[in-house]
Amino acid sequence: MRRVVITGMGLCSPLGCGQDEVMQVLRSCKNAVQMLPELQEYRNMTCALGAPVTGSLPDYPRKKTRSMGRLGILAVTAAGSAIEDAGLAGSPELTDGTAGIACGSSAGAMSGMQDVAGFLTEKDIVSLNATTYVQIMPHTCAVNISLFFGITGRIIATSTACTSGAQALGYAYEAIKCGAQDLMVAGGAEELSPLSVGIFDVLYATSGTRDPALTPRPFDKTRDGIVVGEGAGMLILEEYEHAVRRGARIYAEIVGFATNADASHVTSPSTAGMEKCMRLALKNAGLSPESIGYINAHGTGTVQGDLAEGQAMYRIFGNRTPVATLKSYMGHTLGAAGALEAAMTIMMQRAGWFAPNLNLATPDPEIGDLAYIRGEGVFLDTEYVMSNNFAFGGVNTSLIFRKPESGL
Repeated sequence: MRRVVITGMGLCSPLGCGQDEVMQVLRSCKNAVQMLPELQEYRNMTCALGAPVTGSLPDYPRKKTRSMGRLGILAVTAAGSAIEDAGLAGSPELTDGTAGIACGSSAGAMSGMQDVAGFLTEKDIVSLNATTYVQIMPHTCAVNISLFFGITGRIIATSTACTSGAQALGYAYEAIKCGAQDLMVAGGAEELSPLSVGIFDVLYATSGTRDPALTPRPFDKTRDGIVVGEGAGMLILEEYEHAVRRGARIYAEIVGFATNADASHVTSPSTAGMEKCMRLALKNAGLSPESIGYINAHGTGTVQGDLAEGQAMYRIFGNRTPVATLKSYMGHTLGAAGALEAAMTIMMQRAGWFAPNLNLATPDPEIGDLAYIRGEGVFLDTEYVMSNNFAFGGVNTSLIFRKPESGL
């Protein structure tokens, strides 16, 4: 089996769209949650907070964006940044079949969904247009990246809610490992909309806190739910020897991946399923739990989710492995979470500094005595880090990254 490394990373996140900018915000230990006035226009909705990508996105030609919506533009922007970061811009390998795409989101573009809603409620086809379906189809991100950059290799579309981005990275890793592709553009994207907030709100899963600085509060005894974010994270995965031959910078090596299903409840997570997934990733990497120096937790800030995940981690790692969740900084970016959090985890591993959990004043004693990172963060030199994501439907994912050899 071939080795798989990461040679480029592109981010569009509530914390910023450049690696230096994102690290600066993480080091400030302040979150990017905002009060969003537009959410207050919706009757009977508890949550009025969100974590949007701020600033303007590139002004692409209309001909290239008709099939995208904001979701597609976020995905393409992050992919372009990753391609450039990897030194692949203009490379014939992008278009000759050497490179493929694995990308997902939990839903399509809101603009396309509004077209469909208008058609159904008004019973008038005038609400639809030629690109409506392309904007909302499950593989819209992957296809739009393919069209925008001329990538002709395999397309893997992942649409598994909050594990979409993580599964895309894992399946891209497997495609390269088995020899099907030498390069993969992989990740996930999601746009923030009133609908995405409303769906969690009706499940009593959103935060009702009015002070943006105080929420979300993953793993805290007083946590009160999710804050929805948005963004896109795209990574360039590459076969190791291929990367070395072209002199590429190597951010990290993917050494472990696992995904499984609880098959127990559509919205209530399973501690046993999560535990099994993490153990499978360790087995895939050929590592013991003691080898992992940091865990990026899914950490949504819901009672059921935090409890199931926290207990699963405690069963494997006890209180010896530092744990933190990036959702305390940028909310839950849904389909983008697995990719954005993986990229940020790798950035922190390279920096030798890991951000603390925000708003974790009183850890929930029912979870177990996990080694939460608190305060001002922790300086840590570790060879292996783990990043976990879990989704509705009982879908679990776990990725393990290795720090590259010096000089690469």
